[in-house]
Amino acid sequence: MRYKGENGNRNRPPPTVATGIKTALNVTASGQQFSSSESTRFRPRVPGWRLLLMAVALLLFALSGNSPVSQVERIHARGSLVMLTLNGASTYFQGPDGETGFEYEMALAFSDHVGVPLEVITLPTISELLKALRQGHGDFIAANLSRTLERQADLRFGPAYDAVAPVVVYRRGNRRPGSLEDMNDGRLVIVSGTSYEPLLKRLAPELQWTVDSQASIEDLLDAISNEEIDYTIVDSNILDLNRRFFPAVRPAFELDEPQHLAWAVLRDDDDSLVQKMREYFAAAEDNGWLAELRQRHYDHVESFEPVGTFTFMRQMRERLPPLRPYFEEAAELTDLDWRLLAAVGYQESHWNPDAVSRTGVRGIMMLTQRTANHLGVEDRLDPRQSIDGGARYLRSIIDRLPDRIEKPDRLWLALAAYNVGFGHLEDARVLTQRLGGDADRWIDVRDHLPLLTQERWHRQTRFGYARGHEPVHFVENIRTFYDILMWMDGREHPLIAQTTDERDA
Repeated sequence: MRYKGENGNRNRPPPTVATGIKTALNVTASGQQFSSSESTRFRPRVPGWRLLLMAVALLLFALSGNSPVSQVERIHARGSLVMLTLNGASTYFQGPDGETGFEYEMALAFSDHVGVPLEVITLPTISELLKALRQGHGDFIAANLSRTLERQADLRFGPAYDAVAPVVVYRRGNRRPGSLEDMNDGRLVIVSGTSYEPLLKRLAPELQWTVDSQASIEDLLDAISNEEIDYTIVDSNILDLNRRFFPAVRPAFELDEPQHLAWAVLRDDDDSLVQKMREYFAAAEDNGWLAELRQRHYDHVESFEPVGTFTFMRQMRERLPPLRPYFEEAAELTDLDWRLLAAVGYQESHWNPDAVSRTGVRGIMMLTQRTANHLGVEDRLDPRQSIDGGARYLRSIIDRLPDRIEKPDRLWLALAAYNVGFGHLEDARVLTQRLGGDADRWIDVRDHLPLLTQERWHRQTRFGYARGHEPVHFVENIRTFYDILMWMDGREHPLIAQTTDERDA
């Protein structure tokens, strides 16, 4: 998607309309109209008679002269909790196993705490989310919203669940600004509805900038990559997640002190939903669930290296096209995602069919001779045979793990075993359990795999010494490459589109 400026043609896709426990509101091109006749709505299945009884009970209660019906009571009568959010890496998106995103998973657990199913409405910008909330189209906003004084005039915020700093970003290779004063000669564009505009007015009222009412932050990061604009501002957590997809983008400096993120409801005399939020976040912090969720969504991006991502994207253009049909064929046969298999192949060999390691493993998927013999792979340097064998080998590891281990931990553990061997993985899981961790969770096993390099620990295991740091890096790198492939494929990125064109030629 090319950035065309505030008034350019954008061909923006409509707000997400997806199946499952959510809903989608369609808006006009200007984002100014909400029409029930144009909206597509899916509600969780709640028996009609139960909804009718709740509605009648609430009506009688309201007419009896007692206290007004609270927001939480109205939510229960409706039978669902409606979340307003953005479609993005840190909020809500369609992953390989369905709906995911840091905000979404928090909200899903919150809906369980409230006691009703969750519905999701995605809109393109913060401005439209705020308008939708004010017009009563949702119960709360969960979209990396900063808790600012300006917003507290008509919004009530729940507890802060994170703190992020607004960061000025620029393009790699261009002059790095050290302050707002250094940006006078460039074009600064920001997303509408954010807290950045009042911040800029306070810090540098003489600076010129443009507010784009139609752009998403991804549009602006893409515009910086393509040198169509010079600067934008983004929260640090969103930058961390998106730098994998825009490796040319660089952080310049933090614009202000960290700001607290929180969910928002309309400000009125009813704070029943915010009270539920306080209960929920207090429990989630106390039992460690919120910290675990942060780890699951953010930890694997900490090892991001822009140079490695540039190489990956170049090889995607040069080497992936002829291999993609083999990855898709193997994925269909093994019920795996072709993009996952492609990520494994890249991590193993950089998609080089003739790759040979110092230990004698060979081919795209770097199979040992023993594994190849077991799988019936006659020629490890034949791309199709190698990819097919690697996919079947990964599937066999996934199937060997205990049934109780759920996704995505099941996949990350299987990938670690693909690298270090199933026996060493089991040794690490035993050590994890022995030392008080959960042997069925990747984040716990990941922390204990490096112990296999230490004599005091590996002498207690069945299979002994292993380079335990390697499977950790192996899995984290694959997760990064997999995320990039999914992101590009979902947005019909030219690199992915090119592979499709060449395959069909």
